[in-house]
Formats: sequence, C-alpha cells, structure tokens
Amino acid sequence: MSESSSSSPTEEIVRLIKRLSAYVTFKMSSLFSTPIRNLDSRSVGAIAGLAIAVIFTWRALRTTGEPPRRQPKRRMQPAETSQSNLPSNPPHEDNGVQDVVDHFFQPVKPTLGQIVRQKLSEGRKVTCRLLGVILEESSPEELQKQATVRSSVLEVLLEITKYSDLYFMERVLDDESEAKVLEALETAGVFTSGGLVKDKVLFCSTEIGRTSFVRQIEPDWHIDTNLEISTQLARFIKYQLHVSEAKPERTAPNVFTSQSIEQFFGSA
Repeated sequence: MSESSSSSPTEEIVRLIKRLSAYVTFKMSSLFSTPIRNLDSRSVGAIAGLAIAVIFTWRALRTTGEPPRRQPKRRMQPAETSQSNLPSNPPHEDNGVQDVVDHFFQPVKPTLGQIVRQKLSEGRKVTCRLLGVILEESSPEELQKQATVRSSVLEVLLEITKYSDLYFMERVLDDESEAKVLEALETAGVFTSGGLVKDKVLFCSTEIGRTSFVRQIEPDWHIDTNLEISTQLARFIKYQLHVSEAKPERTAPNVFTSQSIEQFFGSA
C-alpha cells in the first residue's frame, strides 16, 4: 500500500498545517523586505492577517501533538437509588394530565356538511329522481293517491343545496300527481330551507324523458333507483349514485350503490 493511503487523518492535517506555516513564513519575509514607509493599508492588513494565521497554526500544532485527555468515568447509581431520588407525582395528578391529553388529541368527528362536500367531490350540479329516494312512494301509481317526503333526507338535501344546484325529476301519470309532489315538497320545507325552487322540479311521462333531462342538464352527479338508466348514463355523467335495497354488482367504476341517499352522504 502507498504512503498516502496508510497515513492517518491526523498526519494529513499536520502536513497541511506545516505547508500553511511555510507559506506564511514566505509571505512574512517578502512583506518585511519592503520598507515600512512604502507599505500601504492593504499591506498592513495582510501583515495582520498573516500574524493571526501564524498564531492559529501554532495553536493547532500544539493541539494535534497533545494526547487526548481521558474523561473521568461516572459512577452509575443503582436503579433503586436513582428512582428513589426522583420526585413522584400523586396518582390523581397523573390521571388529570392524562385526561387533558386524551381530550386534546381525540379524533374530531367531521360534520355532515363536511362529509357531503367531500362525497360530492366538488360537484356543482346534481340531478335526482324523487320516487324511492326523496319520497316514500316508489311508483307513479302511488303518486296518484299521495306523496310523502321522507323526513330523514331533509338534512342531507339542505347540505347538498349549499354546495350544488339540485334538480328533482320524476315520471308522473297525470297533473294531479305532479301537484301532490309539489305540495309535499313545500310542506316539508324543501323550498324554504334550502336553495331549491319549484322551477328545478321537472316532470315527464316516460323513463326516456327522465334520461333526456339528465343529459340536457349535464350534472356532475345523478341519483336514481333504476339500474338500467344508471348504466346508460355511466359514460355521460361523471358520478352516479344507485339507490337500492339490494346491493347489485357494480356496473361501472363511477356508479356507486347505497340503500339511501342519507346513508351515502351522511357517513364518513
């Protein structure tokens, strides 16, 4: 092996310091060979800097040559003695501190509005059918007798209307059914508590008509109970929610399934 590879880092430092010392000596001799009257401010500053360098070089050589001092060993006290010297807190104080820490770091439960906004994924326009989702009734024939708004959906609807334009649509058999639906929605406070207006409740006489409504509005979300319609709209609508008691196989990656609208938008 060569001499440079076998030398220790300390020896390398000593060599560098010696070279620096030789360079400083040469500079000092060249400066002092000049008459003092011919020295300018730069020369005087150089002399002072070289003098400081000489002092630090000398101190470094002394430090390098001295053997390292041994640190005195500290005696370890027995575990029982060291623990007995530590101050102990009363049990009730420890429990009080732990209760404060647990209360401060407990997980924060998100609000319904935060959950709805997260589920909407910045969706600004939502279309939704009425039967089986907003209303208790599930067929147009039932609407000829009565229309009943499900009370459990009101809070979710209110949060949806805060972030999105909501449109209702449904197939009805006659004008009387249409009037019953509007009356039920008004009685439930849908038009007063939220951002929904009667002009955004659309009626048609066929399922194809409802599909056409959705295509024309171009929503970010569509909510329906008819799996066939959801399948047809999957390539046109960004997200869909299929409401069904049974959980069918997922027809498309952008079609979600839930038993109710409040269950989907109300759970984190």
